[in-house]
Amino acid sequence: MSRRVYLFLVCLRLYFALSPSYIHPDEHFQGPEIIAGEIFHWPSYKTWEFTSDHPIRSIFPLWLVYGPPLTVLKWICGGAGYHVSPMAVFYSLRLFMFLLSFVLQDWALHELLPDKRERSTALLLVASSYVTWTFQMHTFSNSIETIIVLWSLVLMRRMTLDKERTQVRLCIVLAFLGVLGVFNRITFPAFLLLPALQLVPHIIKKPLSIAIVLFAAALMTVLAMAIDTEYYTGDRLRLRQIFSTAVVTPWNNLAYNLDSANLAQHGIHPFWQHSVANLPQLIGPALPLLVVSSRKDTLFWAGLTGTALLSCFRHQEPRFLLPAVPLLLSSIKWPARYARLWLCTWVLFNALAALVFGRYHQAGLVPVQAWLAREDNDVSHVFWWKTCSPPCWILGEKNEVVNTTDLMGMPKERMYEELAAAVSCQRGELDADLHDRTWLVAPLSSSFLDASTGTSSSVAGGTLHFEPVYTYRRHVGLDDLDWGEDGVWGTLQRVVGERGLGVYEAYKVCDD
Repeated sequence: MSRRVYLFLVCLRLYFALSPSYIHPDEHFQGPEIIAGEIFHWPSYKTWEFTSDHPIRSIFPLWLVYGPPLTVLKWICGGAGYHVSPMAVFYSLRLFMFLLSFVLQDWALHELLPDKRERSTALLLVASSYVTWTFQMHTFSNSIETIIVLWSLVLMRRMTLDKERTQVRLCIVLAFLGVLGVFNRITFPAFLLLPALQLVPHIIKKPLSIAIVLFAAALMTVLAMAIDTEYYTGDRLRLRQIFSTAVVTPWNNLAYNLDSANLAQHGIHPFWQHSVANLPQLIGPALPLLVVSSRKDTLFWAGLTGTALLSCFRHQEPRFLLPAVPLLLSSIKWPARYARLWLCTWVLFNALAALVFGRYHQAGLVPVQAWLAREDNDVSHVFWWKTCSPPCWILGEKNEVVNTTDLMGMPKERMYEELAAAVSCQRGELDADLHDRTWLVAPLSSSFLDASTGTSSSVAGGTLHFEPVYTYRRHVGLDDLDWGEDGVWGTLQRVVGERGLGVYEAYKVCDD
């Protein structure tokens, strides 16, 4: 692969890493929302995964992965006399995810593919995939899982190549990655099942390596359980009472996901969802090549086995397959026929997907929250409507005085009722010195809201007014689709043509 092409693709990766797009709430609420609050002592919102009686998310990988870069940022800013802003944390984490991908992911592929031609093709496909530019640059636990899977495969390969020595250091690091991977996501072992079975004949000849891996894994598991137990209960883990007091988040997670009633709350999908819908969404034109032009090697079967095992769970989202993307793309051979046509299709597919997920998708939420954090105003309540859940940690210390309510995609009439109940009654026009203001954040594609002149609507006991305060244009909200009412073309014209996110001040003028 040309070095210039590769460097260009790396620059694209960095560009999208520093773009404020927002793909899914879990990229905030399962990571930065928690760890930023712990390190910088900002008020933060904890989802049910962290507050239930049996928490299913471990704090161990969050401290281990995000803790060091944020702690270094805190030291640097503190030493220089600067106040750490939430946006500095946001961009630091995105830059950190870029470095993890650029250094560790590409390095792992370099080791896993010793043949120069195969390595060149694999790096080209992975580096030009929109999944690498977008999903892998965001703070998803799936993005971390991808790195751990690749490096576990690297260590397994090194162990199989060295037939003489036990490689104590490799055994310890592999055990560490295994525990980290499981506490990060319980789906992690699915991608390593086949490579682990292939490793068995090699480690049987070295019984000491088995003992080292098991012993190191046991120590790391106890350490992870101790960190989780102290975080959730406030008490230190005591070995004498380990079975009665320990908080074992992977076990809680597994038990939760094995209950179909729990999964029904998040969406039940057919077993073929990953293979028929999610995987094509991630790799697009590369999917047919997996059948007709690919090497059926360890990487191929690891990705395919992981996808098949994850299909056994009834709740299936595309990001769950992130570790499979570099594995499957790395096993593809360059097509012998219609190579240029396929390349054009691949470039077009990834360019369009990157434009949506990397540049515009819900891209106004972080900038609007950052603007709210900077503004010196008396706003006390902010309602968000027809957007993803707003990341409260971006407000920083201001999160303590601003009440954030996520109205999600509720009908317009119910949204009016919620706002009318929250705003105070006035007898005239909006008072410039009014305290405890209430704001509404909503897509500009909401036809009844005018971003330039404001609007009003009748509610019980008076009239609800909306005055525009702030607008962020580079935002497309796919939560505002209404195919039935507007039709396909009308919906696209409204959502894409009238893209943007608006902040409106809401107040109610009551009837005399």
